[in-house]
Amino acid sequence: MTKALVLAAGLGSRIRDIAGELPKPLMPFGDDSILAHNLRWLSAAGIEETWINLHYGADLIRRHIGDGSAFGLKVHYVYEPELLGTAGALKNISEAVTEPFLVVYGDNLVRFNLSALRKAHSQSGAEATVVVFDRDRHLNTGIAGGRVQVSADHVITRFVEGPAAAKLSSLVNAGVYQIEPSLLDHIAPGLAFDFGRDVFPAMLDQGRKLMAHIMDDAGMCLGLDTPESHAAGHALLASGQLALG
Repeated sequence: MTKALVLAAGLGSRIRDIAGELPKPLMPFGDDSILAHNLRWLSAAGIEETWINLHYGADLIRRHIGDGSAFGLKVHYVYEPELLGTAGALKNISEAVTEPFLVVYGDNLVRFNLSALRKAHSQSGAEATVVVFDRDRHLNTGIAGGRVQVSADHVITRFVEGPAAAKLSSLVNAGVYQIEPSLLDHIAPGLAFDFGRDVFPAMLDQGRKLMAHIMDDAGMCLGLDTPESHAAGHALLASGQLALG
């Protein structure tokens, strides 16, 4: 796995009051943007080539990131005139998905052992592996991601989005997935499809193998896409609980 899709096309309506005209992946955090921090992390973990999907603020992101050489990456941009969702964005670059592919939400700041994810996914035989964190154990900002329920061997048995999710478990979707190319055959082209709302629940209904990878103890997931979560992230920085390397 040397390729990744970084999702950066969202409208950012929930954080517009403090983001102004900036697309949310370009929101400053510490000494750089959220997107820049994620790209450096991917490069350090062995990713060589990334695709970034664009919609709102597309030109600003292109200017900020450039060709990716500053991050040790080769970056491709894919503009979406109409938003395609998290899964539709991957289907949109299906010609590049010839090996297990990493999908990363560009407005979350994540850190975990990516090599461990690669190993767990390859050994499981799953078509998709969802990275999760434990809200009671891992550093987080109260991200409102989908909750997962897993078996003893980390097979996902339930995946729930929306208000009912909080009651399911303490394991939260971190917005990082490893996807096999075969999964793209089940995503309609040119339509808006979401992994959490559409693809993963359908996989479970069809009895297809969906795994959870619980990040290592040093891992973290900072959702930074609301004023409250962004403030919580800055509070972690100011208190010294969080160091960005």
